[in-house]
Amino acid sequence: MASTRLRRIALVALAGAGSFAGTLVLSSDLLLHSSTAAIISDSPKEVMDEAWQIVFRDYLDTTGNYSEEKWKTLRRDLLSKSYGNTKDAYEAIRGMLGTLDDPYTRFMDPREFKEMEIDTSGELSGVGIQLSLDKDSKELVVVSPIDGSPASRAGVQPQDVITAIDGKSTRGMTTEDAVKLIRGKVGTKVVLELRRGAGQFVTVDLIRDRIELAAVDSSVNVAPNGAKVGYIRLKQFNANAAKDMRNAINELSGEGVSGFVLDLRSNPGGLLMASVEIARQWLDEGVIVSSSTRDGVSDVKRASGRALTKAPLVVLVNEGSASASEILSGAIQDNNRGVVVGKKTFGKGLIQSVRGLSDGSGMTVTIAKYLTPSGKDIHKQGITPDVNANLSKAQAQRLKFEDLGTRNDPQYRV
Repeated sequence: MASTRLRRIALVALAGAGSFAGTLVLSSDLLLHSSTAAIISDSPKEVMDEAWQIVFRDYLDTTGNYSEEKWKTLRRDLLSKSYGNTKDAYEAIRGMLGTLDDPYTRFMDPREFKEMEIDTSGELSGVGIQLSLDKDSKELVVVSPIDGSPASRAGVQPQDVITAIDGKSTRGMTTEDAVKLIRGKVGTKVVLELRRGAGQFVTVDLIRDRIELAAVDSSVNVAPNGAKVGYIRLKQFNANAAKDMRNAINELSGEGVSGFVLDLRSNPGGLLMASVEIARQWLDEGVIVSSSTRDGVSDVKRASGRALTKAPLVVLVNEGSASASEILSGAIQDNNRGVVVGKKTFGKGLIQSVRGLSDGSGMTVTIAKYLTPSGKDIHKQGITPDVNANLSKAQAQRLKFEDLGTRNDPQYRV
């Protein structure tokens, strides 16, 4: 029987609200039927069939739109057609996956797949700017320059508005569009035109460099009773997250804090094993998370008896806390390790595998669901906080990035 090898990225993704994550899986060959292998080899159909076979072998149907018979019929229909180029084949793959009606099973062309790899690696080549799109003005606003980055050294400030990138106006530009223009090879230049305050205009020439994405911000805060509280904001579960969390816990413990606040608000998820490793830093014993595939194969992750601290813990969550954030907060809640405060979480309880295809494109495919230690399936349900602390619309609008974890933060004050 003829076969073709699929380049597999060694990730199992736990995709959050628009992000991907993963842990190591074993690579294997995908087998093609000998009657069709010769027809599709070295053609746009080859990548299409790779994607088809991934779903056929591993997909966990959560929408009721998949059946083996329908999937085989779809394969015959797609392979019977002619595709003049890879773009046509990519559109056919997207259409094929679209029949599943699963937003987490999706195709990425080589550029999109590379960006996904960068997002989860914890490192990128750029100038070190965190961007957001203002909801009202639709302008690109600097949230914060990363410490030590080219942007930070050049004096780029939070709330600067980026009006042009290399002479191209940012009017109508999305954050994704801007990121594509700002990122680039180490050593190359990008010119940003900024508006600062009411009417000051600044132009900065920045040389792109290798940027390590810190997953954690931390500080020592003093409570009204004079007690020291360690505040840790976990921004994403990337490849640096467990290391950064370990450093933060140890440094804050060295400062003599009497307890911790772990902020997972608006954290969309990330690497599955990062969430497990971080949970082990807070938990001495107990189940962290369990998962099961369509074949009923289950996997249980447990604490390892090596918690870094036993100090009291509060976890802040909101409707933007998803996926890996829900694994971590669910493990802490179900093991009675800490108190979860905030709003009900997003409700993302599915695991995706991230697969690289032979031409550099890739895809994510739902392969399992996970349960909290108490056995709760939180998909589309979310985790209910122990203490409800909703923000009003006005409070949410007033809460600025720099106010998180301060006395100006209503949920933190709870």
